[in-house]
Amino acid sequence: MSAAVTSPPPFDDPAGTWNRRFSASGYLFGTEPNSWLRGHADVWQAGQRVLSVADGEGRNSVWLAQRGLTVDAFDISEVGMRKARDFARTAGVKVNFAVADIATLAWPENMYDGVAAIFIQFADPALRERIFGGMVQCLKPGGTLVLQGYTQRQLEYRTGGPPIESHLYTPELLREAFAELEVIELREYEATLDEGTGHRGHSALIGMIARKPA
Repeated sequence: MSAAVTSPPPFDDPAGTWNRRFSASGYLFGTEPNSWLRGHADVWQAGQRVLSVADGEGRNSVWLAQRGLTVDAFDISEVGMRKARDFARTAGVKVNFAVADIATLAWPENMYDGVAAIFIQFADPALRERIFGGMVQCLKPGGTLVLQGYTQRQLEYRTGGPPIESHLYTPELLREAFAELEVIELREYEATLDEGTGHRGHSALIGMIARKPA
């Protein structure tokens, strides 16, 4: 008798997992920008350079480019980046897209006026520490991070995000991880999301705005 074949956990094959998810018709997380990002993007001015981390199908990077920002964006998924390029072309904006594995990314130093990190909770604690350190490293002095994620209470709602407690955020975790930055706003709250089929329903959220000292 042959052993049963089981699918690997979603984070064991991140490129394959996200390629499959983004291969579905439409846009998994919709085409509108994340609401926390929309509400706080005025921390950056037109002409400044912003990095959109794990950008998926481009909803956030394209919107930032429409605001006159110079936007670099990357994702591990070739399918997601292809759809993002099509989306940017349709929207009539330029975004510098790249396919890249965040686990092996060589983060530049002092390059960006801003970093957008929206629901990047695919990372286990060890990888998350490297990612957060890289985001701090790539910010210019005076640059600003806009971050949103789910809190551990999201495990009760299961309306998006990973069902893995160690991947979720707390205020204490974020303050410690970004101790080098000046926290401008850190808010834990609940709201109903309507971001495609990927983030839909009542959700336990946390948002942070933090600036690298000049």
